[in-house]
Amino acid sequence: MYIYETQIRVRYAETDQMGYVYYGNYAMYYEVARTESLRNLGVTYKELEAFGVMLPVLELNINYAKPALYDDLLTIRVSIPTLPKVKIAFDYEVFNQQSELLQKGTTTLVFVNMKSGRPCRMPEMMRDVLSPYFPD
Repeated sequence: MYIYETQIRVRYAETDQMGYVYYGNYAMYYEVARTESLRNLGVTYKELEAFGVMLPVLELNINYAKPALYDDLLTIRVSIPTLPKVKIAFDYEVFNQQSELLQKGTTTLVFVNMKSGRPCRMPEMMRDVLSPYFPD
């Protein structure tokens, strides 16, 4: 399993009238964590797209436990629980600065050939960097 953590400070514009992070912003936080986790592996979305592969989101699930607030420093822990093939799953946990679990979520993305618009297998360059995290 591959695990990566990144931090995001909640900006005022991301909160609602109650002072809570607006629920839709968690999808954006997930995207930041996901792209930074891949960058940490040495693979960027930009490189994947230059290679002719895009990664649209197929599914998003979020379970809320507690609200995040303006100026909270959030830690987003993202993991890839299984070696991808055509789809790649990401699990997320969001913690505040007191290490309280605020929410959990998942996204499933699919590798798509940009020319054909059809699903395709994960590129070898990505398999090479992820394989060490998934011993047989």
